[in-house]
Amino acid sequence: MTLRLAGANEDLISPLANGVGNVSSNAGGMSSPVSSYDVVISGASAAGLSLSLALAKASEGELRIGLVDRTWPPSAVRNDVRAYAFSAASRHMMDALGAWKSAAPHAQPVRRIEITDSRLDDGIRPVVLTYDNEVDGEPATHIVPGSEIVSALAARVADFLAIERLMPSEVTSFAGETSGLMLTLADGRQVRTRLLVSAEGRQSSLREKAGIKIIGWPYDQTGIVTWVAHERPHEATAVQHFLPAGPFAILPLIGNQSCITWSEDAGEARRILALDESAFMAEVDKRFGGRLGEIAMVAGRQSWPLSMHLARSYVADRFALIGDAAHGVHPIAGQGLNLALRDAAALAEVLIDAARLGLDLGNAEILSRYERWRRFDSAVSTATFDGLNRLFSSDNAVVRAIRDAGLGLVDRMPVVKQLLVTEAAGLSGDLPRLLRGEAI
Repeated sequence: MTLRLAGANEDLISPLANGVGNVSSNAGGMSSPVSSYDVVISGASAAGLSLSLALAKASEGELRIGLVDRTWPPSAVRNDVRAYAFSAASRHMMDALGAWKSAAPHAQPVRRIEITDSRLDDGIRPVVLTYDNEVDGEPATHIVPGSEIVSALAARVADFLAIERLMPSEVTSFAGETSGLMLTLADGRQVRTRLLVSAEGRQSSLREKAGIKIIGWPYDQTGIVTWVAHERPHEATAVQHFLPAGPFAILPLIGNQSCITWSEDAGEARRILALDESAFMAEVDKRFGGRLGEIAMVAGRQSWPLSMHLARSYVADRFALIGDAAHGVHPIAGQGLNLALRDAAALAEVLIDAARLGLDLGNAEILSRYERWRRFDSAVSTATFDGLNRLFSSDNAVVRAIRDAGLGLVDRMPVVKQLLVTEAAGLSGDLPRLLRGEAI
């Protein structure tokens, strides 16, 4: 593959051809090299790692990519106990990037979904909706530990010389130049790039520096995650208990283990999290419902305040947002990571298409194509998950009766169930090529 670089960027790109960076003076009067990159990605999240891989692989190393993060390996590899409902489309992308093989041994296919709706102290939790979780002969979702996803992507990054890890560091400021941006890193280094991408997560400092505002609000809920082992096998079934304080999900893992993803009233969550392990597990067991026998904690507990946000814009001058930096959704449907990978796949496709035409990767029209592709879908998803959380976290008797009737109706409609599975698989809508398992 040959990429034709835009003539307007010759000054920026020429150091790449020569292998020699430009030179600038630091405060002490000494000269130091200024490295140049086609794209700098801030944040070694799953979104940031997958974007760097997609660009390096599709360009066959002709695009030079800088990857910035405060730690390496990424912090998620070491201490994240979360597991994700990884869609078929996301799995196709990981496979196309050469990373799924490493994650697959840790991925539990989900064959069946069960949904209940009850109060916490109800003696019986009737199942109001069940469906098989397969589409086109493959599981619509796998449950995969987040640390294994990030670890597999990080290991793959090391295979590409075109991806330079600028770590440990972070981008502290950036300023426009004639044909790019000059970035200043926390360690004092300066680098040039045609495009800066923030994959830093919900609290993106670069989003603020770019002047991009967000729309959003906090929920009076806390997310709690832990891993448990159980006496009986889960039979590849994922369970979503809708309780008045929020959803309590049992996500099957490899072996007789499950990841508990739990939304709880913030005040009650503070009480529960302050308990010792035995008392904490009693609270888990109360919500677990005894369906898989005795349970025991396998990994520690983590918690975080729940909120939603949507960036008012996904792009600025030579700047783009992906993943949680662009949108933060309620975990009720477990789609946050899948949305982030959709962003990465779409932005990678837009940038590679532009590079093959010899266009400037930071061009506003190119970035606008990415924004048009992703922002509407993200806005719909954000609003949908917000609405579902409000609907299913209500203990109002009338609301409960209406939603249970609606779920019961869906349970008797195979066509609607299949639409739900296809949506969960991430196989609907205008998909980037990577999500179809195709090379860019």
